[in-house]
Amino acid sequence: MCVLTYLPLPDGFILTNNRDEHLSRPRAVAPRRYCLHGREVYFPKDPRAGGTWLATTPGLSVCLLNGAFVPHEPQPPYRHSRGQVVLDFFGYASADAFALGYEFTNLEPFTLVIFDALDGLKINELKWDGERLFQSEKAPAEPCIWSSVTLYTPAVVTAREGWFGDWQRENSAFDAEAIWQFHHSAHGDRRNDLVMERPNGLLTFSVMQVEQRGDCLRLAYQDLQT
Repeated sequence: MCVLTYLPLPDGFILTNNRDEHLSRPRAVAPRRYCLHGREVYFPKDPRAGGTWLATTPGLSVCLLNGAFVPHEPQPPYRHSRGQVVLDFFGYASADAFALGYEFTNLEPFTLVIFDALDGLKINELKWDGERLFQSEKAPAEPCIWSSVTLYTPAVVTAREGWFGDWQRENSAFDAEAIWQFHHSAHGDRRNDLVMERPNGLLTFSVMQVEQRGDCLRLAYQDLQT
């Protein structure tokens, strides 16, 4: 997953993401319900590695972006796909338990964002840079945008933060449809727009949204290639 926005709501939150991949990557299986570690979890599935970039169950959503702090040179073979990390998280009681108990060695760098609303909303961010794990918390009351450092330069990341800030000033009441449209918006640079396309075959494959309001969970998914 390559861009993610978070919007707080009085009774929950809205997550929206765009997935950027190479044309050689097979299309994902659309989101459906799976049973993971005794939980019913919804996620789209990567048919190549079997993992995902965004998974959700009422009260808990987990999102992964490629890369940690800076671009890196891949050094395969890795122990398994980063998409498997998202699914493995549901076997742990909390972000702290996952950070302490999971085996991160020989995994490609990633950023994992955990939205835990089971006992008041907590947003944990875990960054694995290939050698060390870094853990921090985000303020649940503050909207936020993340972009993958493997695809977007610091200047582009900053520009996207500016677009998101402009959108917030124009949309004081947060709405799922309005932020969905933001994730389809163009800003004059096809290489780095939210729906992007590059000559080397990299492009935005899909847009997905999770809206959590109380105990109610709503999912939207659009495969942009089909």
